[in-house]
Amino acid sequence: MATHKTLNLFSLLLSILTLSLLSASSYADGSISVMHPYVRAVAPGHPNSAAFMVLKNTSEQDRSLVTARSNVSKVVELHTHKKEGGMMRMRQVDKIVIKAGSKTVLKPGGLHVMFIGLKQELKTGNKVDLELEFDNGEKIKLSVPIKIVAGMHKKQMHK
Repeated sequence: MATHKTLNLFSLLLSILTLSLLSASSYADGSISVMHPYVRAVAPGHPNSAAFMVLKNTSEQDRSLVTARSNVSKVVELHTHKKEGGMMRMRQVDKIVIKAGSKTVLKPGGLHVMFIGLKQELKTGNKVDLELEFDNGEKIKLSVPIKIVAGMHKKQMHK
């Protein structure tokens, strides 16, 4: 009887693990993996948004994200936030470094891929096509889900 219960519990845990692995958003191509990417949903008419993710470098050499492309906006840039004159300001960067055997997190208030001059509304549940290009020529094409970022007020989303 204990063996039957153990088998049922094992089957249940295996099913849960399989479902969570299948639903986890991860992309890999060569030495770079992209994990948990999402694009910030914005209120209709808002001109800009951003993409966030974790970049993992499995190689023994530093890599850099040097370009991002998407048809969702007029311009796509790599950005960071820097403190200037006591204020946090967004600034474009030439590249985003991913150290050898390490991860670089792109997150709100930090490094991110910026979409400037949105050509379409970004609604939750939809996806954005995004291509990332790295200094070694690797390219990764993603279909990134649009999500509401924690801390955004529903009022902002439904103006």
